[in-house]
Amino acid sequence: MPATSSASATPPTPGVELAALLADRELGLRALTGAGERAPAVAVHAVHASEMADPSPYLLGGELLLTAGAQLEADADAYVARLVAAGAAALGFGVAPVYEEVPPELAAACARHGLPLLEVPPRTPFTAVARTVWRLMAEARTRELRRVTEAQQSLAAAAARPDPVPALLRRLAATLGGHATLLPAGGQDPGRDAGQGTGQAATRHAGRDLPPEAAGALAALLTRVGAPGGPATATDAAAGWQLTAYPLGGEGQVLGVAVPDRTPGDHAITAIAAVLLTLLTTHRPAGTEAGALTRLLLGGSPAEALGPGPWHVVHARGTGDPQALAAALGTVLVDARGEEVRLLAEREPGPLPGWRLGVSAPADPGALAGAEAQARRALRRAEAARAPLARHTAGGLDALLDPAEALTHARELLAPLAPEQVRTLRSWLAHHGSWDRTAAALGVHRNTVRQRVARCTALLGRDLDDPDTRMELWFALRTLDRQDNSPVT
Repeated sequence: MPATSSASATPPTPGVELAALLADRELGLRALTGAGERAPAVAVHAVHASEMADPSPYLLGGELLLTAGAQLEADADAYVARLVAAGAAALGFGVAPVYEEVPPELAAACARHGLPLLEVPPRTPFTAVARTVWRLMAEARTRELRRVTEAQQSLAAAAARPDPVPALLRRLAATLGGHATLLPAGGQDPGRDAGQGTGQAATRHAGRDLPPEAAGALAALLTRVGAPGGPATATDAAAGWQLTAYPLGGEGQVLGVAVPDRTPGDHAITAIAAVLLTLLTTHRPAGTEAGALTRLLLGGSPAEALGPGPWHVVHARGTGDPQALAAALGTVLVDARGEEVRLLAEREPGPLPGWRLGVSAPADPGALAGAEAQARRALRRAEAARAPLARHTAGGLDALLDPAEALTHARELLAPLAPEQVRTLRSWLAHHGSWDRTAAALGVHRNTVRQRVARCTALLGRDLDDPDTRMELWFALRTLDRQDNSPVT
């Protein structure tokens, strides 16, 4: 099933491949996985050094774990199995002062479980490995930002050509090294033959041909996103291709892209293309944004320059590209002159990575001043609650929920947890995920809190790092508190 997500406004920090670490002669690392062959292309996202017999509870996934084996268990297979289960990217073993060479049983266990094993020579401090990883990550981040900037310039140049939409699609596909499809409003078949027609109604394609399985999956994704009430963006994978669909302008048009390997900057690049395609293809009351501005300057009013709506005023604060944010919200009406980005969108926004949003109630063009104040207050609430999004509601969130349905949902959601786990989860959420403050409030050790929260994660089958999941659990806990009239503390 395709997974729904929102396009990131800026590329996240890429990981570092083990091959890059092995190529650094100053570190002198050596791959021991298997029979000494080159380590696979595994991405490292963090470095963690530990001499614990079982460091797995302290791993988040993607780490290069460094150890000298001071407390290495006799059962090396169990040690490695726990690291793999915790998501460790690789194991680096320092020879000296505990061992003169990597224990053969450890190397054999890593080979069995597919965990890359690196030998760290005595002359290389663990801190040197960590610094190299952070340096390579920073360099990769800089490259991605430069790539996004260059892509923005080339896409803008393509949009200025005499036939801008096909030119922009070709440039997008070339920049991503994949395939791009523009499905018009009411479009049915995103296959390549559909793009042979002319005019706005034809589906347009550019870039590499897709295998049938990937083409079919992209067609389904485009239809799903283009349907009324569809998600802001959606992703899927098929036949080795990574697929993403973005709606344009709220009129049923959808941009789809397919890449063989997704890189951190791809979402930002595609979001820029989506903004330009929205400008080029979306029909608006005044014909263009320039036409609307002219009407205002000649004595018109905002109500005359905009469509009937309803409109949503959005205040946003974050570190991303405001234009990419506007593309994700399906609008070109954005004001990014201050610390807060202000937008006007016809589609009701959802949470977006990297941003905190305050959203007004739906308003017609004549009520935008009041909606502006609503969005500003909603953003303040989102920041105070550390929530990704807050909406203006006259009666608060509880007024939107049926009490009986909310209680049933809360009981079903929290049913797998024991009372002590519920108590720990509520305190942890109330303290915004702080291990130390939760431990102090409960009178237990912070490691106990970590273990309990990890157990809650397993029992609930939910990602507790997801803000939406935290909000849902918090509202469920509040619902049970009101029902029992004895809040859990």
